[in-house]
Amino acid sequence: MTLRAAGRICWFAWEVSVVIGNYLFTVAIAPKKSKRLARAAWLHRASRRHLKIFGCTTTVTGPVPTSGLLVSNHLSYLDILAISATTPAVFVSKAEVKRWPLFGWLATLGGTVFIERARRTHVGAVNREIQPALNEGVLVVVFPEGTSTNGDEVLPFRSSLLEPALTGGHKIATSYLRYELPNGDAKQEVCYWGDHLFFPHLINLLGKKSIHATLRFGKFQRATGDRQELAKELREAVLELKENN
Repeated sequence: MTLRAAGRICWFAWEVSVVIGNYLFTVAIAPKKSKRLARAAWLHRASRRHLKIFGCTTTVTGPVPTSGLLVSNHLSYLDILAISATTPAVFVSKAEVKRWPLFGWLATLGGTVFIERARRTHVGAVNREIQPALNEGVLVVVFPEGTSTNGDEVLPFRSSLLEPALTGGHKIATSYLRYELPNGDAKQEVCYWGDHLFFPHLINLLGKKSIHATLRFGKFQRATGDRQELAKELREAVLELKENN
């Protein structure tokens, strides 16, 4: 473990106390009807603080969404911090994330909806959680590739989690993320994919001097039509954002 990584772990320990205090004075006392919005706002503040621990700066372009559904490509556990630091949101994430140090804890307190992808029947339960969040005006973020990649390609989008936006007639936004690592290989050291192990990957990343994220948002569109076709159209929209980066 490098000296920089050790120092940043200590920094994180301090930030834990800060954000927990903030949670108790904001989310914990929020009325039940506005709890989701309060959690999204809390995660927004916490993410902005935690991105600094990684030395991560972000360039944002395009219209930043504040409600509806946001679909994005998926590269790393940093994606949640980068998007949440830009706009308050709740996320839909695979159930394994709940067990990760730092990110699982932040995600849980931030109201993340966890999905067990191995259980097809679980999608319906997840959609029933997404629907009220959308109805309350919370921005909900999904990664329809279903897994993270190294960024070389955008995998076909799964359509199941688009159903709440379709049935509710909510607007959908798109985004594309990429990372640059001045003193390393972003595809291997920022992107978390393949056979990477979380803790060694995290320690290595904390040892890097700086990271830069580019987050590009696409135009809003109203959710209509067939779910499968919508998934294809949204993937094409994300690919267009990728080409424009």
